[in-house]
Amino acid sequence: MESIPLWQVVSLSGILLWTVVSSFFNVTLKLRSLTQPWVTRHVITGTPLILQIQSFQHGFLDALFSGLSCVVSVPFYTAFLPLLFWSGHGKLARQMTLLMAFCDYIGNFIKDLLSAPRPSSPPVRRVTATKDEKENALEYGLPSSHTLNTVCLSGYLLHYVLSYDQNKDVTLVLAGVTIALLLVGLIGIGRIYLGMHSLVDVLGGLAVGLVILAFWLMVDEYVDGFIVSGQNVTSFWAALSFLLLFAYPMPELPTPSFEYHTAFSGVALGIVSGVHQTYLQFHHKDVPHIFSPQLTLPIFVGRMLVGLPTILIVKFCSKALTKWILPLVSNALGIPIRSTCYIPELHGSVIGKKSDDRRQSGYIQKVFFLSHQDSFDVDTAVRFLQYAGLAWSVVDLVPSLFTHLNL
Repeated sequence: MESIPLWQVVSLSGILLWTVVSSFFNVTLKLRSLTQPWVTRHVITGTPLILQIQSFQHGFLDALFSGLSCVVSVPFYTAFLPLLFWSGHGKLARQMTLLMAFCDYIGNFIKDLLSAPRPSSPPVRRVTATKDEKENALEYGLPSSHTLNTVCLSGYLLHYVLSYDQNKDVTLVLAGVTIALLLVGLIGIGRIYLGMHSLVDVLGGLAVGLVILAFWLMVDEYVDGFIVSGQNVTSFWAALSFLLLFAYPMPELPTPSFEYHTAFSGVALGIVSGVHQTYLQFHHKDVPHIFSPQLTLPIFVGRMLVGLPTILIVKFCSKALTKWILPLVSNALGIPIRSTCYIPELHGSVIGKKSDDRRQSGYIQKVFFLSHQDSFDVDTAVRFLQYAGLAWSVVDLVPSLFTHLNL
């Protein structure tokens, strides 16, 4: 039996302790009462700047900034990262996936903790050209997730490319830094122009992004080493993901932020468990890269034609299977559950809550006490598991198909 490293016990215990302490002392409300008025005041005083920037309104600028927002959005990265895995750049793909999950959790954690408003519309003109943007508008403002994610992912990509440039060409370095700064600047200005954020939101996203990027550059090699050859990798990551669900703050009003974090945490678990199990087969450093003789462009196109439909099928099947199994398991354990969107028969009702309260005594009752809930939304588990299944298929099932199909 594998021993459990001390750092894993300390990490999980620390998160559990924070969850209990913050719940008992109502830390979220106290922090919100200290910070929300300050942020709200800056959002209001920043409205004239937004209106001034929006005075340059033009159809081209609407299309440009809306397009850029889509390119650096979470759905785009979710679609792009599988292609990065299948192109042979496994280390970069898994690092960017985990960094994206980390950014998504921290950014949404701060959003819902502060529950600070977005710029008021009207008078601000809010441009929501896509369904994704309309959902983003339902979130709280500070920090700007688009700015935060762009800082972290463009910065890490730049670091990765430059670390493989043995000659350290000054021209390449300057070009890379210039492109990264230009992208971050355009995204920040675009979020204000589109009426999605105020200046304080963008500056907050920039500051938080720089802190996260600096931290990730210090730990990325250790994280990658743990995923590839560590102890209790899958069990530790599953426990970590579970505890982080409870450590997340309750927003002032419901927002989609928790759903986004849940989905990408599931992606992170699927990637970590899949890579750990199949590293020597599919993800080691000597796998062929795209445009090499072993992985030509036609072969890569074949991989996309096989891989993309496969992961979509896995996502659908894992969602259907989870929706069927979870109510049965919850009912058997006496855990009261509800559903707001995935399981129609649970809309507005709770199952698993029996008149015999003895079935819910002990540990389950303690969990309810700590979470201040009399039932759990099963949609969280469905969403988490379906994205975990999708991500696992990206790094385990689909590469296995490539091997059998000589792709």
